[in-house]
Amino acid sequence: MEEPTGHPRRWRILGVMVFSLLAIVLDNTILNVALKVISDPVAGLGATQSQLEWAINSYTLVFAGLLFTFGVLGDRFGRKRMLQIGMVLFGLASLASAYAQDPTQLIFARAAMGLGGAAVMPATLAIISNVFAPQERGKAIGIWAGGVGLAIAIGPITGGLLLEHFWWGSVFLVNVPVVLISSVLIALLVPESRNPDKAQLDPVGVLLSVIGLVGVVYGIIKGGELGTVLDPEVWLPGLAGIAVLAAFVRHERRATHPAFDVRYFAIPRFSTAVASVGLVFFAMMGVMFFLAFYLQIVKGYSPLQAGALVLPFAAAQLIFSPLSAQAVRRFGAKSVATVSLVVVAAALASYTLLQVDTSIWVFELIGFVQGAAMANINPPATEAVMSSLPREKAGVGSAMTNTVRQVGGALGVAILGSLLSATYRDNMAGSLSVLPENLRHAAGESITATMGVAQALGPKGAALVEPAKQAFMDGMHVTALCGAVVALIGAAVVAKWLPGKNAGATPAARAENKEPAVV
Repeated sequence: MEEPTGHPRRWRILGVMVFSLLAIVLDNTILNVALKVISDPVAGLGATQSQLEWAINSYTLVFAGLLFTFGVLGDRFGRKRMLQIGMVLFGLASLASAYAQDPTQLIFARAAMGLGGAAVMPATLAIISNVFAPQERGKAIGIWAGGVGLAIAIGPITGGLLLEHFWWGSVFLVNVPVVLISSVLIALLVPESRNPDKAQLDPVGVLLSVIGLVGVVYGIIKGGELGTVLDPEVWLPGLAGIAVLAAFVRHERRATHPAFDVRYFAIPRFSTAVASVGLVFFAMMGVMFFLAFYLQIVKGYSPLQAGALVLPFAAAQLIFSPLSAQAVRRFGAKSVATVSLVVVAAALASYTLLQVDTSIWVFELIGFVQGAAMANINPPATEAVMSSLPREKAGVGSAMTNTVRQVGGALGVAILGSLLSATYRDNMAGSLSVLPENLRHAAGESITATMGVAQALGPKGAALVEPAKQAFMDGMHVTALCGAVVALIGAAVVAKWLPGKNAGATPAARAENKEPAVV
């Protein structure tokens, strides 16, 4: 019997899917380079550190909260249609972000971008799975993943080039031509497809998850902004968010068609792999948040130079990602993931070696090692997730992993960003005592705010520059150590509960490869 060959235009369709995803992935890495400029009150929007955290997290939380729902909508009403809608939403929201007049507008525009991104991501993978025959599907998804890695690699340098020649909004405006070209190619080349078994929506679950996460993140960021957890503005939304998330878990356990099926976490292999991804992205995103400020403010590099300086991290991802599958086959997912998480923890802890006058090659070396280790975490985690679920649930496993990754990253930015802010404020308290009382709190929120006040004061403000840099370095060291501890917790979780190399071949493991019972 002749094997099916898939859609005759499948490779061109794959190219369109990779190109469509380019703007979605590129935008996040570009934004990191632009944070310093956006925080500038003259060249940017004068965003505070908490507003910058929200500019990142508003996108991430909406994206993570709606990923499953848009996947179901695509299956029901057409994946091509959902992809086109998502691209248009993303393009319009990018325009709104580029021309935002204040940080609040930018935060809401970024949330709208998350709406579009959540519609695009699952549709691209579903279309690839539909147009490729099983024997070619793995290769096609590998190319798709490689396209994601390429976007991550070119994001910082692209952002630096744009900021070198244009205003800060250009980092969002660059998405528009990608969206226009993709929309035309999708209309011409991509066939429509639907899932004949129409899944049910879970609007209550989606609403509870988004409200709960926003409440928790708001409390965390507000705590960093105010420098206390005792203020009702901090603990009230935080506790309310936790209560809503508890209601979400209860609802999902009972729902017939849950938006996020928490019952899969009863499978040790699945829950361990997903937890490792969430923990490592918590640590990585929280630490990466401060690197743009270190490079551009403490070290004084331009946005273009800062973008170029993070290329070793991206290059390591590109070099080692294709080799990671071989490492998993040879040593097993447990060994590869455990060692990689330990190396990530060591790399994060190594940021404590950096000082104001440290040679930049030390930063480059740490970034390369961190990138190489990160490249060897996703493959074993993905292998563990996919081998723990029935084959027909592979899409669910992928979506759940992506959701936990996004939520982990959002919490990392919120918690570690707030920790950095609190540490910086404490360390700067003595130096800011010379300022008028009405300026002290605003000037102490972040190094950007302090530098802005110092610049406004002229020669009188010069005395604040070096203490601000040192206070930032101290806060950066504390944040990096906390990130390293989180990564070590991930390593311990994997070493303890992820099955070893030969576990998947046993009859018991194969028996575990069934859908969990409803509890």
